[in-house]
Amino acid sequence: MLSLSELPACPGLFCGSRARDGILSRMRIPGGILTVPQCRSIANLVDRYSTGCLQITNRANLQIRELHSEIAAEVWQDLQELGLASRRVEVDSIRNIMASPTAGIDRQQLLDTRPLVAAWDNYLQTHPELSELSAKFSIGFDGGESVSIRDFRNDILLAATEVKPKSSPICRLFLNGTNTGITVKVSQCISVLAALANAYLEYTKYRPRIEGKKPRLRQLLGDWGVENYLKRVEKQLPFAWQKSSIELPNRAIELYGHLGIHPQQKSGFSYLGIAVPLGRLESQQLRNLAKLAQNWASSTLRLTPWQNLLISDIPNTQLFEVKQQVADLGLHSSATHLDSCLVACAGSSGCASAMTDTQSHALAMVKDLAQKLTIDRPINIHFSGCEKSCAQHSPIDLTLVGIQIKQQNQTIAGYDIYAGTTDSPFGRKIFPGVRVAEIASFTNKLLQIYQRWRSPHESLGEFVDRSAIDQLQQLLNPKKQNHK
Repeated sequence: MLSLSELPACPGLFCGSRARDGILSRMRIPGGILTVPQCRSIANLVDRYSTGCLQITNRANLQIRELHSEIAAEVWQDLQELGLASRRVEVDSIRNIMASPTAGIDRQQLLDTRPLVAAWDNYLQTHPELSELSAKFSIGFDGGESVSIRDFRNDILLAATEVKPKSSPICRLFLNGTNTGITVKVSQCISVLAALANAYLEYTKYRPRIEGKKPRLRQLLGDWGVENYLKRVEKQLPFAWQKSSIELPNRAIELYGHLGIHPQQKSGFSYLGIAVPLGRLESQQLRNLAKLAQNWASSTLRLTPWQNLLISDIPNTQLFEVKQQVADLGLHSSATHLDSCLVACAGSSGCASAMTDTQSHALAMVKDLAQKLTIDRPINIHFSGCEKSCAQHSPIDLTLVGIQIKQQNQTIAGYDIYAGTTDSPFGRKIFPGVRVAEIASFTNKLLQIYQRWRSPHESLGEFVDRSAIDQLQQLLNPKKQNHK
């Protein structure tokens, strides 16, 4: 690990970054799939060098906070041999390769993307010159699974589709979330990604750094434009771009629908989606989950970009036993617990930009709410310690943004509470300037109104989006409106 003075802003495993609560190290898990030996090694690492706790991130990485000493050289070697650390230190901090957590087992999938994930990871490992790209350079593969990652913003996304029913799948090329209209044969995917990365690398040679930061791909697209960028890339390819006007089908993606029990492609087997509140796992929980997967399933755990995990390839005859053992570990598989769809940034305990202790406030609020109401649909609750919105980049249901509230001669922590997806990066501001002690009460009021007046199968975000703001405020504050 680098010295404290050399630590980068974007952490990897070899090169952690400085946070308010110590050194933060992030472990790339391409495609999010972990083996049993890897799980055991990670648990031992966390116990030896940190606080015995780790966290699943929103790119299906694992991160370790509060590292208190340098990791020994022999440990690095063990991690590399297990495939947990990059063979090339230089590319270790580049963002994790994202894929559906149900790749290879999803009944709806068009393409098993696991070979593409492995091939692109190998390309990175053998091309250390790509370390000159921004560490935020992100690649995603969507195989058309029901558990889709298509809505996650990646610099480059290859999404499988069928030109004709039951035809061999091809991939659509997306840049920074925009469909380019270009189609790529599966056999050409790695060549295309390599050419895209090389053209990006060429751009970085002539683009000065801003405040020491390497240019992002979105800056390239702003400077060159999508068409010019694609023309430069095409010159490096032994084939011409193919375009199609056929749009990708609009598949309904159920948020957190992967939690619970779901049948797999292989008859007689299912996977179990397990909720991990805020993505936080104790080392012993990880060991026990790995043992459970070894005894009853395929000896793998699958991390998800929703900060939870799956155990796959469970014989249907063993599902009850596995679910019970998960409960014995203090975890559950229901999407209708208020902690199931809970997201929060590091908060003031770990980040200097945060104005509030999001992690503890989030857990305390959902614990309070769980005593007052039950829900029958998943509700995505997002806590952000400031307006950067690091933990979740798009509004869905409910967002609480940390602020400082001035009261008389003192400043106290609080939140602006937003809901829905319109009007701002966070949705509509429903309750401004709410003190921490009152956020559960205000949120409970909103959820009660939602459950009473929603349409069947309507999410909280959809309910707020279709409601006139004055009518919604009247429902929330009837006494205030009558007084007016």
